[in-house]
Amino acid sequence: MLGELDGLQIEDLLMSLPVGRIGCHADGVTYIIPINYVYENDTIYAHSKKGMKIDMMRKNPNVCFQVDAINDLLNWESVIAWGRFEEIFDMHEKTFIMKKIINRVMPLLKGDAAHPSHGFTANAFDVGEGVELILYKISLDKKTGRFERV
Repeated sequence: MLGELDGLQIEDLLMSLPVGRIGCHADGVTYIIPINYVYENDTIYAHSKKGMKIDMMRKNPNVCFQVDAINDLLNWESVIAWGRFEEIFDMHEKTFIMKKIINRVMPLLKGDAAHPSHGFTANAFDVGEGVELILYKISLDKKTGRFERV
């Protein structure tokens, strides 16, 4: 059975998954990239090193965000949302958001030596002049969700 997720199901899926995908478009190029994120209050919070994704979102802040939970090809849920990229510059807010991201992602890493390979700090207070790390938010203004179940 195919169907639409209701508002509560959409919120639950966005809050429960650690990885989503951003779709951005600038200068005639469309780019889709997975990110880890934290979601709350209609806002996606994430981090990145400077690169293609950040350059494109700075040029065109209108982005699409997608998450999915796939058990198998006949049992899945997916949310697509649209919103606006905004870089976070306030150091207090950056530290606060980085702490949330660390708390969300680190329990999902396996092994004592596991650590993300890029765009991460060991501690939230490491964000600042010494670490080239961009924190940003995507304020969502439209969300839709679909599912299939047998």
